[in-house]
Amino acid sequence: MTSVPGMAEWAPLLKHRGPDATSPVMDDYRRAAAGFSWDAVGAELGVVPGGALNIAGAALDRPAAATPGKLALRFVDGAFATQDFTFDELRRAANRFANALTQLESGPGATVTTLLGRCPELFFTAFGALKCGAVFSPLFSAFGPEPIRSRLELSGSSVLVTTARFYARKVAPIRAQLPSLRHVFVVRDDVTAPLPPGTLDFAAVMGSMPDEFNTAPTLPDDDALLHFTSGTTGKPKGVVHAHRAVIAHYATAKLALDLHADDIYWCTADPGWVTGVSYGMIAPLACGVTTLVDREELDVERWYTLLEQQRVSVWYTAPTALRMLMKAGLEPVRAHRYPSLRFIASVGEPLNPEAVMWGMEAFGRPVHDTWWQTETGAIMIANFAAEPVYPGSMGLSFPGVEVALALRRPDGTVELLTEPDRIGEIVLRPGWPSMFKTYLHNEQRYLESFAGGWYFSGDQAKRDARGYYWFIGRTDDIIKSAGHLISPFEVECALNQHPAVMQSAVIGIPDPVVSQVVKAIVELKPGIDASPELRRDLIAHGRRLLGAAIAPRDIDFTPALPRTRSGKIMRRLLRARTLGLPEGDLSTLESGT
Repeated sequence: MTSVPGMAEWAPLLKHRGPDATSPVMDDYRRAAAGFSWDAVGAELGVVPGGALNIAGAALDRPAAATPGKLALRFVDGAFATQDFTFDELRRAANRFANALTQLESGPGATVTTLLGRCPELFFTAFGALKCGAVFSPLFSAFGPEPIRSRLELSGSSVLVTTARFYARKVAPIRAQLPSLRHVFVVRDDVTAPLPPGTLDFAAVMGSMPDEFNTAPTLPDDDALLHFTSGTTGKPKGVVHAHRAVIAHYATAKLALDLHADDIYWCTADPGWVTGVSYGMIAPLACGVTTLVDREELDVERWYTLLEQQRVSVWYTAPTALRMLMKAGLEPVRAHRYPSLRFIASVGEPLNPEAVMWGMEAFGRPVHDTWWQTETGAIMIANFAAEPVYPGSMGLSFPGVEVALALRRPDGTVELLTEPDRIGEIVLRPGWPSMFKTYLHNEQRYLESFAGGWYFSGDQAKRDARGYYWFIGRTDDIIKSAGHLISPFEVECALNQHPAVMQSAVIGIPDPVVSQVVKAIVELKPGIDASPELRRDLIAHGRRLLGAAIAPRDIDFTPALPRTRSGKIMRRLLRARTLGLPEGDLSTLESGT
C-alpha cells in the first residue's frame, strides 16, 4: 500500500515547554511501560486483591473523603451562568438517588437508564445507580422513540431517568411496549407543569431521601456499565463492562490524558456515548480533578470563550469538532487567549495530520490522537505528553496493554505480524481491567471477537519501526482493487490536502475487472462550488499524491457527509446509497445527514 506523501513523513512534534511548565505525569514512556502494574494502579484506588471494588466508591467516595470541599463539577448554561458541585456535594446527591433506588427495590441486578443531556441529574443517577450495585446504561438524548424502545427492551431496564420534554415526545408513545420499565423519573424544568401520569418527580424524590448511603461492596467482575454501539453494520450491540473498568479509566486519564490534581478538564463528548461516561464522568473524578461540563452544543465562539474563561488546561474532544473549528478559520481562535491550556487530545475517529498541525497553529501545541473502542472501555493506544507526536499516527500502546497486529486465517489460525509497516488487524491480549465482559444476550458474537488468545478489534493498522501505530481502516472498509489493499483513510488524507476540500469519505464500488474501484464523496469548504472542473482537478490531485492505482476514479460532492452523532463517518451508509442497497439502522445517524 502506498503511503500518503507527507503523512508518515511529517516532522515529529513535541509540546513546547517553558521553564515553569507542568511536567508530564509519565515523563518516560519506555521506563513507565517496563515497570507498569495494573495491581499497583488498583492499589492507588484502594483496591485490595480479592476484595470489593465499586466504581462509585473509587471515583467518588475516595476523592470526596480526601478533598470534600474541592470543586468536582462546574456546569455552564447557555448564558454562561455556572452551577458548581464539590466532591462531597456530588457524593451526597448520589447517595440520595441510591437510597431512592433501594426503596424501589431497584438495586443489585437492576439496569438504570438515562435519557438526558449534560446535566447534574445525569451524574446523580449514574453514581447513585453504581453505589447500590445497579448497572448504569446511558442513551443518547437525540434518539427517537424506536431506538430508545429497542435498547430499553434489550437491556430490560427497570428504571429510566429523563426530562419531561423527552418523556412526552419519545418515551410516552412506547412505554406500553416496555413491561420491564417499572419506574420513570422525570427531571422538570417547569415545576408548575403537571407531572406526566405514571412518573416520579426526580427533584421531589431526591429531596425526601437521606444523603448518606453505604456503597455496595460489589466485586471487581460484577456488571456495572452497559453501552450501546452500532458498530459498522448498524445493528446495536449491548457492551457490558465491570466495576474493574475504573482501574483503567483512572490510569489512562493520568498517563494518556496527563491529568494532574490541579487541572481544569473538559471532555466534550456526549454522555450518551462511552467517551462521555469513561472520560467525561468516571476518569476525571477518580483523578480528583475539576471537570467542566458545557450544557450546550458546539458553537465556535462559545467553545473558545469557555476555554479562555474557565481556564481549561486539558481538553479532550473529537476530530469532527476540531474540523468544525478549523472550518471557521483562525480569526475566531486568535481572538482569545489560552494561558492554561497545555494538553489537547482527540478520540472518536482517525485524526488527520492537518488537524494535528492546526493545533500547533491555533494553540501552539499538537492534538494528541488516542485509539480505543466501546469494547476496550478505555484508551489502548495514545500519543503521550512526553513523547514525540507524528501527525497522522494513533501513537504508542498504553503501558500494561499488549497490542499487536495480526491476520486471522480462514482456518481460524492467527499470524502475528512483527515486521514494521505490515498491515494487519489491531489485536489486544485480554487482561486489561476495562475489557468488556460480553455482548448482552449475544455470547456467540462475543466469542467470535476472539481468536488465538487475542481480541480482534476490527480496525486495521500498520506499526512503524518506532512502535507507532497508523490507522488504515475498518476491516470491512478496506478496498481491494487489482491486487491492491487500499485504505479509505489514506486516500481521504490525500484528498483533504486539496485547498477546496473540507472533508472526504472513500468507498469501494464493485468492478467486474479489478474487483473494486475507489470512489470519493467530498464535502467542500464554505464558498467553494462543485463543478466538473473541480472534480477533474481533485482526481488529478489524488493521482499525483497516490498514483493511478490507488487514487479515486470518481468523485461526487455532497453538502454534508453522513456521520454518527459521535462523529464517525458512516461509510456503510454512503456505500448503500451509492449502490441502491438497504440503508439499515439509522438510529445513530446525525440529524440532517
